[in-house]
Amino acid sequence: MKFLLRLLALAVFVAVIGGAWIVHRLNQPYKGFSDPVFVEFERGTSTRSIATVLADKGVIEDRWLFLAARGLRRGANLQAGEYKFDKPASPFEIMGRLARGDIYYMELLVPEGFNMYDIAEAVGKLGTMRPETFLAVAKNPAMIRDLDPNAPSLEGYLFPNKYRVYRHTTAQQICRMMTGEFRERWKALQTRANVHNTVTLAAMVEREARRPDERPIVASVFHNRLRIGMKLDCDPTTVYAALLDNRYRGTIHRSDLANTSPWNTYQHAGLPPGPIANPGLSSIQAVLTPAETPYLYFVAKADGSGGHNFSESLGEHYAAVAQYQRAKGH
Repeated sequence: MKFLLRLLALAVFVAVIGGAWIVHRLNQPYKGFSDPVFVEFERGTSTRSIATVLADKGVIEDRWLFLAARGLRRGANLQAGEYKFDKPASPFEIMGRLARGDIYYMELLVPEGFNMYDIAEAVGKLGTMRPETFLAVAKNPAMIRDLDPNAPSLEGYLFPNKYRVYRHTTAQQICRMMTGEFRERWKALQTRANVHNTVTLAAMVEREARRPDERPIVASVFHNRLRIGMKLDCDPTTVYAALLDNRYRGTIHRSDLANTSPWNTYQHAGLPPGPIANPGLSSIQAVLTPAETPYLYFVAKADGSGGHNFSESLGEHYAAVAQYQRAKGH
């Protein structure tokens, strides 16, 4: 009887020690790779397959460790997706990541006023595709033609926001996310205004008005000019015309102002053929409900505030321009 008790005690001791050793291994970080490892699991992948892949990639030391961790967390629902491993992690930590669905993604930040060239550069910096790949899709208006039959591209409809992008997200998918966001915002406005004209003008307001409180006033200037058939003389349209010709180098030259492109509002009255950037909601609202002003002109203030001096007459405008030039030392 004493022998059996001793044998039982020994078995319990061994089980406790063995259990403690297993728990230790399950909590011990491991890294069997040098470069970051990306592993993608399709929906329905078995636990054994996951364990094998993780072991083959050097994420875990042995597949049985992940199977043991899974056995202790049978109720966890492992999420499909792509995961990035770049530092030592224990089997329990890896199990937790898969249970949380801590999949790898990047954030694409598109500020208000970015044009498709700016967005292409931002996409290129993610390292998943070349800027030209994104531009090729953004220049095709097919995705938005049902909403704006006259759209020359997706410009104006790539709504500024923060987007979650995965390594395998295509340019087509990015553009669809952004135009989808625009559709939702436009629908929420419940307006019957012409979407093409509204967004085209809103893009100009976005690029001209740095201060949100001035957007309805800038919109009023453009509305007043359009009403009397006066050219809009909007610098950002001149820049955009140069961008389309692949010859903009950061400064507006006289040749740019003399450019006969239909996008150059110094040469042509009325709106340009389409948006020159992607406006935010406040600029769109400013165009839909502009301030009521008599202003026809505006020029930037020299104090660095981002504000403008607005004028009703050409004489007042020339005086404001002269004041700006004196302050700048011209």
